[in-house]
Amino acid sequence: MTTYTDRHGATLPLPDAAADARVRSDDRSHVFHSWSAQAAIDPLPVAAGRGSTFWDYDGNAYLDFSSQLVNLNLGHQHPDLVAAIQQQAGRLSTIQPAMANDVRGELARLISEVAPDGFEKVFFTNGGAEANEYAVRMARQSTGRRKVLSMYRSYHGSTSTAISLTGDPRRWANDTADAGAVRFFGPYLYRSPFHAETPEQEAERALAHLEQTIQLEGPQTIAAIIIETVVGTNGVLVPPPGYLPGVRALCDRYGIVYIADEVMVGFGRLGEWFGIDAFGAQPDLLTFAKGVNSGYVPLGGVVISDRIARAFDTMPFAGGLTYSGHPLACAAGVATFEVFRRDGILERVRDLGERVVEPTLRSWVERHPSVGEVRGRGLFWAVELVRDAETREPLVPFNAAGADAAPMVAFATAARRAGVWPFTHFNRVHVAPPLVIEEEELRRGLGVIDEALAVADEVAAG
Repeated sequence: MTTYTDRHGATLPLPDAAADARVRSDDRSHVFHSWSAQAAIDPLPVAAGRGSTFWDYDGNAYLDFSSQLVNLNLGHQHPDLVAAIQQQAGRLSTIQPAMANDVRGELARLISEVAPDGFEKVFFTNGGAEANEYAVRMARQSTGRRKVLSMYRSYHGSTSTAISLTGDPRRWANDTADAGAVRFFGPYLYRSPFHAETPEQEAERALAHLEQTIQLEGPQTIAAIIIETVVGTNGVLVPPPGYLPGVRALCDRYGIVYIADEVMVGFGRLGEWFGIDAFGAQPDLLTFAKGVNSGYVPLGGVVISDRIARAFDTMPFAGGLTYSGHPLACAAGVATFEVFRRDGILERVRDLGERVVEPTLRSWVERHPSVGEVRGRGLFWAVELVRDAETREPLVPFNAAGADAAPMVAFATAARRAGVWPFTHFNRVHVAPPLVIEEEELRRGLGVIDEALAVADEVAAG
């Protein structure tokens, strides 16, 4: 890309040093960034994006191998989504949620049609954290219980209840917000907390541990269990066969609501409308956001099973949001369904995952001493980097920062210099490009990561 469009609609050439300086100045002077020590960061100014690529003001192109925050499923500036938002803005920009709206109702119907059987109602939120907050509120109000169980390796959002349920270190500064949060160990065969040697053992022992946790906490006190169908930021942990059906059986046995957090994997990331479709289990509440409209306008929600919805037929639901089901966001959501069906997005995700990504990543285990394990599905994979393949010592420590994180910083820097923006977390690199990525782009991006792994290999070689 040699030009970009500024906020006034002018077409300007790249590189543009003056624009870069203005954006940096305004950002560093006035924008307060999340999860960061403000003086320690230097955010990249982005001039434009198209498809699977974005450009900075120096004219450098980056393949977006993280789909921003694993939300840009249909890529940057998809013309159908942009047109849907423009058209909606031209006829009805906003309306309060207590009134009926055509695109809100249409999107709710479309979502219910691809949700598991017996899910007819959708409550819209502004994003994934709120979706999980409100799912928990529904579970608590419908059961009259308080506790909610979640995994140690998890992320459910940064609002008060969602961050209390989160298992990763981002919780540590915030974990007094909800006293009803209880954590347990989920399955993770590569680093099994249950000393399992097979997927079957891992599922069986993880379920036994979960049931023991339920019993020790008191089943009559537990409103819900919330589980990311595939654990996202904390490892792309694909559940072993039988695990999620086993969770469903435990919830049935003890009268507990099963919440499937599909904020990251819903809407095509695994090659399914909802990830739960791949694992033979049915939740009671299903949360979504991100891929429902690729984040073009903030949107999330809860798909509610008929059983839970009936609890609120005569009992008012105690919750609401000013922007619930915002028309601009829902218009982009309706367009997303049209694109998915017209362009066969689910089918191409399964094809690219099975034919391109999986064999490429599995070859790295043999060729790179720093690659301990690869795992994933569709266009959602993790490469776990280690110092020693035998001991499985992580390339960097858990929650590494500063000098301890240097090997991963060096890897990410090498990838970016070669034109790929990777998703890294602790000792892992995740492969999560837009679902519309061209096969040539996908292979090129994987090739860049392959070469950048030489940095990690040097550490592994000692």
